[in-house]
Amino acid sequence: MSARKLTCIIVFNLAAIAAATAAGVEWQSVVIANTGLRVDVPVSIFTDEGPAPEGAQGRTLFTSDRRADLTIKSVPNSANDSPGVFLNKMRPPLGIQYKRVTSEFFAVSSIRNGRTWYNRCNRANGYMNCILINYPASEERQWDAVVTRISLSLAK
Repeated sequence: MSARKLTCIIVFNLAAIAAATAAGVEWQSVVIANTGLRVDVPVSIFTDEGPAPEGAQGRTLFTSDRRADLTIKSVPNSANDSPGVFLNKMRPPLGIQYKRVTSEFFAVSSIRNGRTWYNRCNRANGYMNCILINYPASEERQWDAVVTRISLSLAK
């Protein structure tokens, strides 16, 4: 990828995030203190809370019409698996359209049943701190800035 193209992508993403912030989206940090998870959540978008995620510490949030959801969770990683090994153990669905794996995190995304799903997990001490976002694929452009900010704010 050329430096010019990369610069354009970065500028576009920053402009989209700024537009989402300027549009009156209210953000709040959510913390799971004992795992070190911290993430910014658009509390003016995700207003309803659902059940806690199974097998993990965290919470699931929904839009008021339930068309989108956000799960924030810390999953025990007592074997201290790398993000790549952890992802493989999760047995992700076939047909992943986006996949990035580093020594510190993985991010995967695709479309299933008309919904875009995005999952990012950061490696932390004894945990994988994760976000999972699902929303209508037809609304992907409208969600881009929100998903990007949530993902980039996820701390170990």
